[in-house]
Amino acid sequence: MHLSTENILFVGSILLIVSLLAGKTSFKFGVPTLILFLTVGMLAGSEGLGRIEFDNPSTAQFIGIVALNVILFSGGLETSWQSIKPVLWQGISLSTIGVLITASSMGVFIWLVTDLQLFEGFLLGSIISSTDAAAVFSILRSKNLGLKDNIRPMLELESGSNDPMAYVLTISCLELINNPGTGFWSILGLFLMQMVIGGASGMAFGWVSSWVVNKINLGLDSLYPLLAIALMFLTYTTTGLLNGNGFLAVYLCGLYLGNNDLIHKNSIIRSFDGMAWLMQIVLFLTLGLLVFPSHIVPVIGIGLLIAAFQIMVARPLSVFASLSFFKMKNRTRHYISWVGLRGAVPIVFATFPLISGLENANLIFNIVFFISAISVIVQGSSLPFMARRMKVALPEGSKQQTPIDQLFNEQNKSAKKEVTVTEDSILANSKIVDLKLPENVWIALIERNNQFITPKGNTIILPNDRILLLAEEGNQLQNFEKEYSCKKVIE
Repeated sequence: MHLSTENILFVGSILLIVSLLAGKTSFKFGVPTLILFLTVGMLAGSEGLGRIEFDNPSTAQFIGIVALNVILFSGGLETSWQSIKPVLWQGISLSTIGVLITASSMGVFIWLVTDLQLFEGFLLGSIISSTDAAAVFSILRSKNLGLKDNIRPMLELESGSNDPMAYVLTISCLELINNPGTGFWSILGLFLMQMVIGGASGMAFGWVSSWVVNKINLGLDSLYPLLAIALMFLTYTTTGLLNGNGFLAVYLCGLYLGNNDLIHKNSIIRSFDGMAWLMQIVLFLTLGLLVFPSHIVPVIGIGLLIAAFQIMVARPLSVFASLSFFKMKNRTRHYISWVGLRGAVPIVFATFPLISGLENANLIFNIVFFISAISVIVQGSSLPFMARRMKVALPEGSKQQTPIDQLFNEQNKSAKKEVTVTEDSILANSKIVDLKLPENVWIALIERNNQFITPKGNTIILPNDRILLLAEEGNQLQNFEKEYSCKKVIE
């Protein structure tokens, strides 16, 4: 089937429905949903039942970059700074030193066991050197997996922040292959420039985006997620124009927004949670359409060998080396090693050699596709089992809470207090988003002139308003009247 304007929406809607139904079914059998989306794409492709002709790496790369922006931004929004703060340096070490060790060891091994040249081996190793944010975020959260010792925030921080390192290594290796005269120092300079500008740009755009969202009055709540999308892509493109890493900037921008007061924050996070799932489906469907199954068969043997080395040697080596500076149980390191999921990101990066016209680009792409599929199937489906086996799983019912979990689980707010706002109160004539309320304290309801108002970020509290406060624990509301010049409501 040839895709045209007349049938693309019809085909897309059918594929989306089939993918969602396949994903729902996969939960019963423990198969990661992402591999089902990939399979649906392959079945719909030119060599599958759908006979859809799609062989355009540039289009696939564009879709991949758009999808990765949404996935990384959503991951940043849902990542609690309080949860990643204790493991910040561990995550940074995994996403930099760990990626470099993985790429180097994989590159040498690939050079030894294949006919690829040394730099081509390093290129392939760089492409598959990072854990995949889409796979890690979706599998950990869909399986409702609680982990000890801050493992989950560490894994999510690593997967959200290590793509920039893999991207720079991939681009650098391509440059070395296409221009052999490129020096080491120019590559190092490119890496430092990408990371420094990307990091600074991400934090700067996070602050600017927070200010814009809080100050602009759009009138409709539903418009604020759209504003966030625009700011996200502005962050990515502007950072790229400044020669920084846009993926890192987008993740940090989302992390900043998710951990600061923001108008309509709940609706923005919820919207991006849904959009991230949509982007994951679209991304895996597209990559499934792009691959030719008949081209995968010849690389199964070498693909299994490289995948086994990556899972059993390269990943554990990189984890143990990059985390050797930190005090940690060995079983924690072993589990982190096992969650070295490869997925859509390496396949997207594998389109760069295709577009550049590299001689062995098709071979590299097919090997990367096979390794990523094996990783999602083998490692992704066994995460709960391995967590129990390595004794890092939390008991049932003690799942760690992310911001999105808190939004959907309001029952954790057990303490409440009603107060009346006085003329001299700090709360009087202030927007809720501008208030510095105690941590884990929420304004749940406002009574004004015998009418009830649902509080939002841009709601202004007036003198004589009666407000209902909720908190997780009673001591979080102690002395609230005194600190905020309110008086307790006496029924």
